[in-house]
Amino acid sequence: MRALCWNGVNDLSVETVDDPRILNPHDVIVRVGLTTTCGSDLHFIDGYLPGMREGDVFGHEFMGEIVDTGPEVSKVRKGERVVVPSFIGCPSCWYCEHDLHSVCDTTNPNAELQQEVFGYPTGGIYGYTHPFGGYQGSHAEYIRVPFGDVNCFPIPDGVGDEHALFLSDAVPTGFMGADFCDISPGDTVAVWGSGGVGLMAAHSARILGAHRVVVIDRFPERLALARDRIGAETLDYTDVDSVTEALRELTGGRGPDACIDAVGMEGHGTGLQNLYDRAKQVLRLETDRATALRQAIIACRKGGTVSVLGIYGLTDKFPMGALTNKSLTLRTAQQHGQRYIPRLFDYVREGKLDPTYLITHDMSLEESVRGYDLFKNKKEGCVRAVFRP
Repeated sequence: MRALCWNGVNDLSVETVDDPRILNPHDVIVRVGLTTTCGSDLHFIDGYLPGMREGDVFGHEFMGEIVDTGPEVSKVRKGERVVVPSFIGCPSCWYCEHDLHSVCDTTNPNAELQQEVFGYPTGGIYGYTHPFGGYQGSHAEYIRVPFGDVNCFPIPDGVGDEHALFLSDAVPTGFMGADFCDISPGDTVAVWGSGGVGLMAAHSARILGAHRVVVIDRFPERLALARDRIGAETLDYTDVDSVTEALRELTGGRGPDACIDAVGMEGHGTGLQNLYDRAKQVLRLETDRATALRQAIIACRKGGTVSVLGIYGLTDKFPMGALTNKSLTLRTAQQHGQRYIPRLFDYVREGKLDPTYLITHDMSLEESVRGYDLFKNKKEGCVRAVFRP
């Protein structure tokens, strides 16, 4: 089959690789219908996350059709359209029983590669480095899905392929970030980042009842999506001296009730702190440019919540004192898609959620190298490039 492979830092190519096959009686093989770029992929493409090997197939956000099942799969069947969460859950561990699927105890066969760094290993994820399981990714014609009964969600009638695609990762990640904020009527929520996850976090905050949503970024076309599609207020951080002061002014001096960081380790900013982070990152003295995370903590009102969706490694100058002295709650996770997907199907069918506006470039898999160039470098207004294997 054809697949998009990682061959080294910033070196991608579409190659012919072996088809996946059933390895476990609970496995399912899915013919990929749609798969999309994600900002998390850029971290290992750019060499900031270790653990990729030459020839690895990557990608973790996808939907498709089941074409084969193991003998112990009973809830899903061949021919069904399904969406699959990016993190792999199991039927029986304590974490999955408590809807914490991204920290599954069963699905990471390379747990020892994480143990020393994290203390305890996370669950596996498709196409996202060997410390996260070494699974083949979704930028391919076919993909093996372990524990198909747990991880394949049949797509209801009335939910199109393009809608279902983003319920694999961008929508549940954004929704989880908003859910962490315990939003009450009248709340103001600030979201750093207007990529796919940030826009879905802002959209979800609206669905959950936020009175005001403020989206912070620097790309005019993305900020326009936040305004036009979500009804959010927007803030271009390059136009203000201080994001914190701007948010304080917008909120009558109190600050946002909750702040969501949807940026992560390759964030951008202005001023000396940004130059400091860039220099240390280039020298590999730290992995993160954590501008958004620091701003979210400083800008949040006292007693508020900071929800972190961005992916980080080793963050320098973390403002722990602000968290403690302002009585802030910090909540973060990789997405627990299995918890949210049924609820998100309902929002799509009710017309409350339409993530298809994230698609700015619809391409074949053979064009995926160019698609990642557009996505990474924000060319042609690219928010998400979608590939059709």
